Amino acid sequence: MSSSKNPMLEPRITKVTVNIGVGESGERLLLAERVLTLLTGMTPVRTISRTTNRDLKVREGSPIGCKVTMRDQEKIAVFLKNALWARDNTLPAYNFDAQGNLSFGVADYTDFAELKYDPEIGIYGMDINVVLERPGHRVSRRRKRKHSVNRSHWVSQSQSQDWFREKFSLTIMEE
Repeated sequence: MSSSKNPMLEPRITKVTVNIGVGESGERLLLAERVLTLLTGMTPVRTISRTTNRDLKVREGSPIGCKVTMRDQEKIAVFLKNALWARDNTLPAYNFDAQGNLSFGVADYTDFAELKYDPEIGIYGMDINVVLERPGHRVSRRRKRKHSVNRSHWVSQSQSQDWFREKFSLTIMEE
């Protein structure tokens, strides 16, 4: 059965997470939050350190970065188009994991088309994670009547690569 006949087999983006890690709280973290607000139009959430690392001068429980999780399909489409444009619509194949998720980085927020360098902010890079699933995968995460999802319903790495090639005209470089 092809995916064009069965809508339950058509993958879709569940969420996109944009993360900036600065390693410390204070002015740099506030500027990183400002960058995420400029890029996504959403309010970022601070990420908290789980462990203490004396070499990096990080204490457990201190804020070390910020992130935004986008679930609105229209916002996701616009943001991903701009983020992939910043990477010249080319990504290596190792950016896709075995479950079909995509993770890549953008070295500087000014790589996005509409943003110019602001000396007040500086240079901030970010990590972008895209979760691709088929409808019905929520069964594995819900609280009541949780069940496992059959392996044949998962999105494989090759299926994810094909989907991104079709939807976003992405060029994938093989190793």
